[in-house]
Amino acid sequence: MEETNELVEQRFKKLDDLRSLGIDPYSGRFCPEAHAEDLKSKFESASRETLEAEEFHTSVAGRIIAMRDFGKASFAHIQDATGKIQIYLKKDALGEKYALVKKLDIGDIIGVSGKVFRTKTNELTVGVKDLVLLSKSLRPLPEKWHGLKDIEIRYRQRYVDLIVNPEVKDIFAKRSAIIKSIREFLEAKGFIEVETPMMHQIPGGAAARPFKTHHNALSIDLYLRVAPELYLKRLLVGGYERVFELNKNFRNEGISTKHNPEFTMLEFYMAYKDYNFLMSFTEEILSFVAHKVLGTLKVPYGDEVIDLAPPWPRVPMLDALKQKGVPDAAITDPEKAMEWARSKKLDIPTGSSHTKVLDEIFKEFVEPELVQPTFITDYPVELSPLAKRKAGSPELVERFELFIAAREVANAFSELNDPIDQRERFMKQVEAKQEGDEEAHWMDEDFVRALEYGMPPAAGEGIGIDRLVMLLTNSQSIRDIVLFPQLKPEQ
Repeated sequence: MEETNELVEQRFKKLDDLRSLGIDPYSGRFCPEAHAEDLKSKFESASRETLEAEEFHTSVAGRIIAMRDFGKASFAHIQDATGKIQIYLKKDALGEKYALVKKLDIGDIIGVSGKVFRTKTNELTVGVKDLVLLSKSLRPLPEKWHGLKDIEIRYRQRYVDLIVNPEVKDIFAKRSAIIKSIREFLEAKGFIEVETPMMHQIPGGAAARPFKTHHNALSIDLYLRVAPELYLKRLLVGGYERVFELNKNFRNEGISTKHNPEFTMLEFYMAYKDYNFLMSFTEEILSFVAHKVLGTLKVPYGDEVIDLAPPWPRVPMLDALKQKGVPDAAITDPEKAMEWARSKKLDIPTGSSHTKVLDEIFKEFVEPELVQPTFITDYPVELSPLAKRKAGSPELVERFELFIAAREVANAFSELNDPIDQRERFMKQVEAKQEGDEEAHWMDEDFVRALEYGMPPAAGEGIGIDRLVMLLTNSQSIRDIVLFPQLKPEQ
């Protein structure tokens, strides 16, 4: 720390020296003509002799990431948004401005103009004729500028992470491409993109604990949305048949490698479709995105290779439990289910419903085994208060969750459009909340009223964008694919 403080003091001294020389260390008056990778691409096949004969001049700007001083000349590499390029700074060419070179540090942002040439080692270089300091860096880059390894600092100081770890920029470029390709796919299928409120009087659309705030002018409490579902289905009532929203959701839950309290979801709804259609549609959209962004459907993830080529297995939830050794008696009898769970050392609160016990067993013994894409279908009604009952099995609903790499990536169902059934299920959720379930759904009278006007049969789905990006960038933590993840306050 003392060494860092000393280096910072040295840079502040250089800052004062520059100002005493009449040099503005934050001038901002420079417009580069080219980027590093553009120049490399343009002159990829140009020889030293060709560049010497053509006298090609350009200007570039970027951050100094390496510098070698040879007295009356210096070589440096500057890095811009596309990559890095070498520059050659010579006293004979710069004249009095060469004094500025002696005040430069790693991390400074400069603009240069000059002639493009190749060195004896054949590296493309800009021979600098003019130099402008655009931003003086007052803090040294970490670890002698060879990379930032401390995970905590990388997440907390993402701006430094992006400077010194180029592969991090690639991850977020892929994230942007993933979202762009999703929009492209859905718009080609006749969907329109909409925006719904982020502050709700009634938090609904998912079983989650909300963040609470207060609106002073209206003197009411509001909640950051946990899901946009109920608003998007109101639009189906209103006559739209295909809508989607790429949205930020907020859930007041734990933080882990799979969870960030602020996260991005894709939700889309289609009138006159059901969950069986959506399974095929999901295969289509995810394989489209993978091929568009990666050029392949075989995706490396950790020690596995995930094969996204359709079709993917479809397994009813209760069958999946049986396949993992859960006895039939436990699946049909609440007491047997609790006995079996506790025999496996699961910590399940006394009084938990049969369905909740089976859900905990599923999370512990089934979910970790779902590495390749798998649809788990036909959930109990209690777990799905917004889904349509399954014909012939009214204790189940037409719902699926898609699991890839042992985590849920998508959740979808045939939408419940019976207002009477919906009201009854909301009431059961209210009872659960009164008994202490902080994640239970709230009663939403306006949504029930909307259903009473009539909503067409429909299917809806949510896909976790963050988890999809994790998969397609081979990232093991959600913090690696969120630019500014939520962290504990800095000490």
